[in-house]
Amino acid sequence: MRSDLLRSDLLRRAAATVDARTPAGRDRALDGLRALALLAVPTGHWLLGGFTRSAGDGVLHNASPLGALGFLAPLSWVLQLLGLFFLVGGHAAAKSLARARERGTGTAGWLRGRAVRLLRPVLGVAAVWAVLIPVLRLAGVPEGTVRTGAVLVVQPLWYIGIYLVLTALTPYCVAAGRRLGGWAAAPLLGTVAVVDLLRYGPWAGSVPSWLALVNLLPGWLFAYQLGVGWAQGRIGRAGGRLLLLGGAALFAVLLAVFHYPASMVGVPGAARTNSHPPSLLVLALAATQCGAAILLRGRLARLLRRPVLWLPVVLVNLSAMTIFCWHQTAMFAVALPASALAAVPGLTTEPGSLGWVLARLAWLPVFALVLVAIGRHARRFDGPWPSRLWRAAAGAGAAAFTVYALGVL
Repeated sequence: MRSDLLRSDLLRRAAATVDARTPAGRDRALDGLRALALLAVPTGHWLLGGFTRSAGDGVLHNASPLGALGFLAPLSWVLQLLGLFFLVGGHAAAKSLARARERGTGTAGWLRGRAVRLLRPVLGVAAVWAVLIPVLRLAGVPEGTVRTGAVLVVQPLWYIGIYLVLTALTPYCVAAGRRLGGWAAAPLLGTVAVVDLLRYGPWAGSVPSWLALVNLLPGWLFAYQLGVGWAQGRIGRAGGRLLLLGGAALFAVLLAVFHYPASMVGVPGAARTNSHPPSLLVLALAATQCGAAILLRGRLARLLRRPVLWLPVVLVNLSAMTIFCWHQTAMFAVALPASALAAVPGLTTEPGSLGWVLARLAWLPVFALVLVAIGRHARRFDGPWPSRLWRAAAGAGAAAFTVYALGVL
């Protein structure tokens, strides 16, 4: 009992200290939304991704419960918060660019600083995996299992490339927001709608497959542009209500009338996917999420005035890139030793039953603890690197892993 009271007192003191050090003008609601979107990434991957183990050679293969448990698809509506992620990103980038210009920093210098902060952790995880691959092979890990781990690591990292492109477009988004306000995102929505019409309409058989790639930029830029307009004060509560109600209505129509796949993430064996590249359903969900965020901003800001609630938000934001880059490695690190056993429920067994779901829920705290342990060492990649030799070694390792990953994918 005394130890529990001591921990509680330490927690309150730490929360009070962090709260006192937070600048008065800090947008706590924006940080809270970012933390929510960030935590949804590992939670979604850990719940909607799994492994199967080959009986003969013990090789781990990626699998998903959505293939057999289609009723779990609505869970992806809650866990796929990329609309919220890009909304906050656009808002933060627009504010950051404005502050940089006030200090006299040019757009190129601002973009270089943002890119370095994004790329350091990515190069770090890629370099570490460049070393891990031969080590795992020497340790006798099957080549197929190594490939599975590499695919897991790459899955979230490609969003960093998308985010970099959107960041580079921020000055143009700012100009469009000044001219059109929140309606600057409408042409992006229209472009995705036209491409989807061509892809899935009666003439779909005559449309080249590469046309789907046209949706990549407008699909992910949609919420980012909304974030820029929000930062400029061009989207208020009326705009938030329009986004929430209009997005929800469009989402329902696309599901019920046009029979879009219900899952927001890819399902093994499915003929269509909503996420690669984003379909109109992704934008409808993003509009709904963005509208809700805009409407709830004030309430969330007041809630996060409580130091005990504010503390975890700060911790998550400080560890943002570590969480994003290393959460798949944490799950793989738990599954790898289990692959030497016959079958471990929720870890190396077929994700096709409610029993698997319950077992996987029990594994989530283990994945989180391993991620925390990895993060204690991996966070050094987030800050400035100590020497040119360190940077050169990391760059060479990252290049080697990239070559390997391209061959695997």
